[in-house]
Order: sequence, then structure tokens, then C-alpha cells
Amino acid sequence: MSTAPSTGSEQAAHVEPAAPARRRRTTARDLAQIAVFAALIAALGVPGAIPLGPEGVPITLQTLGVMLAGAILGARKGSLAVLLFIALVAAGLPLLSGGRGGLGVFVGPSVGYLLGWLLGAAVIGWATARLLPRYRLVPALLWTALGGIVAVYAVGIPVFALVTATPIGLAAAGAAVFLVGDAIKVVATVLVAKGVHRAWPGLIEPKPWPWRRGAASAVDERA
Repeated sequence: MSTAPSTGSEQAAHVEPAAPARRRRTTARDLAQIAVFAALIAALGVPGAIPLGPEGVPITLQTLGVMLAGAILGARKGSLAVLLFIALVAAGLPLLSGGRGGLGVFVGPSVGYLLGWLLGAAVIGWATARLLPRYRLVPALLWTALGGIVAVYAVGIPVFALVTATPIGLAAAGAAVFLVGDAIKVVATVLVAKGVHRAWPGLIEPKPWPWRRGAASAVDERA
């Protein structure tokens, strides 16, 4: 007996469903890296404030740890490392520079900078994934400054002005004294990250810039 040919609807019914998109799982290695960089941020607060320049402007090194977390671990793991550090501070551990910790920190004038660290690590990590595998110095410096300085200050200065009832222009002028120290940390971050990514490629998965992804999709559609 001959078999009737399958209709289009019958063929469609036999098409296997598309495989579900893979979810990014957090592995034991990821957790270890997150914990290590949270500990690094804490350790960089041990020296306390370091006077910089002839006027002795005090700077802390913990922002360097935040920048390194984003530049070496990427946006997701870098932000989680900062979030873990903030959670430990909220739990009462005296991990901030000067031995500060506890919930009182989150109603103080510096809370905006603390929360700005999350945004800074995310921006640096997002950009670093798109700068790899080449990781050219000039773009890396610009993007690390955007995340480590501009993004952090964009949160920190308005919150400082709000908490202390200070005019925002005056708050910004007060924050400007820390720019030199933060710029030095940007340079140190980029030099360390470049060496790390050269020695251990694959810590961050390279990704295309959004506009390049759109151009590639347009080419595929025309093909």
C-alpha cells in the first residue's frame, strides 16, 4: 500500500522545537572570583586615607578595587563582587576605609559614592567585554574613567548634596579635589587589566558593540 505524501501542516508538526536559550550559570569558579575581589576591595581599605599632593588631599584605594573588579571580572561578576562587599558592610563589618561599617553608613553623606561603585563596576565591565581581545590602552583608559569616575560621581555628588543640604555646584567642587587620585587609579587599573587579560584570556567573554551587532544582523538579512 502506498503512503500518501505528508502535507505541509504535517511536516510542520514534526519540526523539533528550537533549543531554549542558554542561561548564564554562576559556577564555583565565578563565586570564588567574586569573593576574592570583594576581599580585595576590603583589603584596600586597610591603609585608610592616603594624603596626596602638597595639600595632602586624602584618597582611599577602595575605588581601585572597584575598577579592577569591573575590568577583570566583567559587568556581572564585577558588580556582584561590589554588591557582596556592600552587603558585608551593611551587616556591620568595618570594611570601609577608616574602619566604618553598619547600617549607619547608608544614611551618611558618602552613601551615594558607595552605591555609585555598583554602576561604575558595571560600566567598566560592560565596556571591557567590548574592548577585548585587543584591549587597546586609549579606549580602555577612556571607558575606565567613564565608569570609575564619571559614573561614580554622577551618583555620589547629587546624593552628597541632598544628604548634607549642600548646593550641588559646591558639592561638585569639593569632589574635584579627588580627581587626580582617581585618574591615577584609572591608569593603574588599565595597566593591570591589560596584563591580566594577556596572561589569562577568557576571564571576560568578548562581545560586539551594539552598533556593530546591528550592522551584522542587517548583513545577515540581506544575505
